[in-house]
Order: sequence, then C-alpha cells, then structure tokens
Amino acid sequence: MRNMPNFGARNMSQPLGIKVCCCRVFTCINFGFVFSRGGLLKLMQLGVATLIEGLLIEFGVPYANNIGQALTSFLATSGHCFTTTGILLLCYCFSDKSYSLIRQSLFETLFNALACFMYFSSASYMGFACIVWLHPQFLIRPGFWAYPAMTAAYYMGFFAGFLHAIDAFLAFKHFRGGR
Repeated sequence: MRNMPNFGARNMSQPLGIKVCCCRVFTCINFGFVFSRGGLLKLMQLGVATLIEGLLIEFGVPYANNIGQALTSFLATSGHCFTTTGILLLCYCFSDKSYSLIRQSLFETLFNALACFMYFSSASYMGFACIVWLHPQFLIRPGFWAYPAMTAAYYMGFFAGFLHAIDAFLAFKHFRGGR
C-alpha cells in the first residue's frame, strides 16, 4: 500500500480541540503544542515582549529626548521579536507540519540566537541610559516614573534574552536530531 499524504491531518493519538458535552470545538487548533515545553516558552516570550513594549511606550516615549537611541533600539528589538515569535506560534498552533518543517530548519535556531543577542545588547544600552540620564532626574524630580519603569523594562529585556537563548538551544538540538 502506498503512503498517502496527510495534507495537514493530525495524528490520531492527539486530542483535537476542546471537548464540550458530546462534541469537540476549535479542532483546528493544536492545543498539544500550546501546552508543550516549546509552546509555553513561546507564550512566555510573547508575554515578556508585550510587557516590555507597554512599559517603553507608556513611560519611555514621553522622555525619548532624554533616553535617546536606547529607546529606539529596545522598541525595535522587542517589536520585531514579538512579531516573529507571534507568527511562529500561530503557524505551530494551526499546523503540525509547520512545526516539524520550521523547527528542524536552521531558521528557528538563528532567529532565537539573534533575538537573544539583540535583547541583551539593547537591554544593556537601556541600562546605561537609565543610569546616566534617568537616574539623576529620578533623584531630584518627585513623581518621575520613567526611571523605575525603564529599569524594569531592561531587566525584563535580559529575561527575554535568556528565554530566547533557551529556545535557541532547544531548536539547535532539534535541528541536530536530538529531539
């Protein structure tokens, strides 16, 4: 018997969707991936990037003249990493074949390694800007919330870089065949 292509059909051992009473809903979503180690890692990356973007836009943009290029580089890093991670998560949630093809390619390893480097470098630059330009203003101006917010943002940037480093390592293991 010849092997027939499955055209996106999922394995029978994998539960499809959510069981509600006697039927299943949302059968097109691969909840197995969402709750796997890789899926939870991607969700954490998206969550941290969302928090960073929120802090940078809410508290950093009004003081963009004081912060300088550190704000721009950090916004660009978190925005691009959020977008790419979100697209990968959507692809993996709706297609098992996408996960097996993309994850075993070099793209996932290189993207996460580059994201790790970019988060570490832009968070370091933001840390420098916070200490040099925002901390003195925080000491003399009451209610100056940009310094604590930007400090939290660059700490979260280091955490996001660490998450991408873990994902790069796992993707490299998958790429090399050590699933």
